[in-house]
Amino acid sequence: MTSHDRTPLPRFDQQDVEHIEDEPLHRGFFNLDRINVRYRQYQGGWSETIQREVFRHHDAVGVLLYDVERDAVVLVEQFRAGAMGRAFSPWLLEPAAGLIDSDESPEEVARREVQEETGCEAEQLIEMHRYFPSPGACDEYITLYCALVDSGDVGGIHGLEEEHEDIMVRVLPFRDVWGMLEDGTINNAMSLIALYWLARERPALRARR
Repeated sequence: MTSHDRTPLPRFDQQDVEHIEDEPLHRGFFNLDRINVRYRQYQGGWSETIQREVFRHHDAVGVLLYDVERDAVVLVEQFRAGAMGRAFSPWLLEPAAGLIDSDESPEEVARREVQEETGCEAEQLIEMHRYFPSPGACDEYITLYCALVDSGDVGGIHGLEEEHEDIMVRVLPFRDVWGMLEDGTINNAMSLIALYWLARERPALRARR
């Protein structure tokens, strides 16, 4: 099949994968498994049994806080080990976020994490997107929200000491945040997805005033 072939492709789903076996490689806060699977192929038939290593990650939520009246965005800044040696700084600006590691709903986790990380109350949550951030190697699934807040008294250092969190809350004009997106200062997927959504929806959100 070439890139110019207009033949409709089959739509595969979970029934088109045979999950043969998992081999645990690591057990800790996160897990790592080697999976053995085979799956239906586009040209017909099944693949051979293949092995893939999959990082088992809790699902997560992210919440971009937006102050309509001030046209300001609330972001959290914290150290991220995965960015060490890969960017100008491993302190990243991101939406408030957290893992779903209990029987709480995504909405409940979102509100709790916003309170813990920023001190804000996220009463109204607008769902932006649900997505896999890195499905080639990780099973994490993220629900991303926007919350409309009053940022007048927001700021300072937040986070839970028992989780070794050291979070600085930044309240920034939208135009400044967009400039940091364009110059690469903001360089993580959750922020990019959320801010592109906000850029599209911002006129409608501000029209609610």
